[in-house]
Amino acid sequence: MSLTEDDLRAAAAAGIIDEAQAARLTQLAHARAGRIAQNLPDDEPFELFRGFAEIFVSVGLILLLSGSMALVVVVGNPLIIALVLGALCWMASLYFTNRRRMALPSIVLTIGYASSAGSVVAWVLDETGTLGGDTQAVVVFGLLGIAAMALHYRVFKVPFAMFIAGLFGLMVVFGVTGVVTGIDAPFNDWNSLFDLRRGGGLAVGTLVFGLLALAAGLWFDMRDPHRIGRMARSAFWLHLLAAPALVNTVAMTAYNTGGTQGMILTLIALILITMLALIIDRRSFLTAGLGYLGFVIAWAMQLGEAELSWPLLLLVLGAIVTVLGTFWTQLRVRLMRALPDFPGKDRLPPYHADG
Repeated sequence: MSLTEDDLRAAAAAGIIDEAQAARLTQLAHARAGRIAQNLPDDEPFELFRGFAEIFVSVGLILLLSGSMALVVVVGNPLIIALVLGALCWMASLYFTNRRRMALPSIVLTIGYASSAGSVVAWVLDETGTLGGDTQAVVVFGLLGIAAMALHYRVFKVPFAMFIAGLFGLMVVFGVTGVVTGIDAPFNDWNSLFDLRRGGGLAVGTLVFGLLALAAGLWFDMRDPHRIGRMARSAFWLHLLAAPALVNTVAMTAYNTGGTQGMILTLIALILITMLALIIDRRSFLTAGLGYLGFVIAWAMQLGEAELSWPLLLLVLGAIVTVLGTFWTQLRVRLMRALPDFPGKDRLPPYHADG
């Protein structure tokens, strides 16, 4: 049984809710119904700002925070600077985020708060003598950063906070895998940066982080399958972190196998990644693999150093991406119908197509 507008009016008349709450509930119901009715099957919601007014306010906030920090710098105490920045961002969020619901200013203030939280944690670790190349300090720093962003998300519910929390989580994973102590070694060979066959801590850490970010993104996604609320927008930022971590690790490991075998393995990996992207209805995973798809196309067409190699490669790659983007919904419907039932399938974005 679902509530109707008559039910809301009756509740307001009975004093259960007031007229303003009834009006907001009605507006919310209409907005949800309108978005679902539009069915936006080709849409993956992403909202950075709603108009130039938010850009204007964001510029003002950046100038205001910068000016405040410039004044506080005179004090010369980094802890005070960080605390003042955090307090300013928190108080401003109470208005611009909780009351005005402005997207871009909320992101600016979230970044400022995260910078403040990170600075405070770093100061504490430095004062206690645990800051440095020690992986334990990195893990503690990341965990405290996640806790700070979790608190911010609980109070203000800004989806972008999940992106920053994920970055702190990346530090935790890298700290656990011991990458920080030997960070220079993997960067000496870019081809093996994410190669699992080399047994590098960076590759293992990236894979673990990607799986954790994917799981967290799916957790949010399954609570908003129609993607009309903050849960889906929070999932977007987590998938934005998970996609390059997983795709680069899997695809580079396959590609570095070398020769025909390496190309075939890379192609298989990209096909599986495409299927995953279709199943969860997130294009970010496929976008992260475009570079490897270009390598496979160049190998399949036997493109070398000829003058037409790059134009042909871009032409074919562009055609593939355009076709996938155009017929994404139809491909997803066919794939989901072909797949057997699996846990959570009914909690993913709807895949039935009308007409």
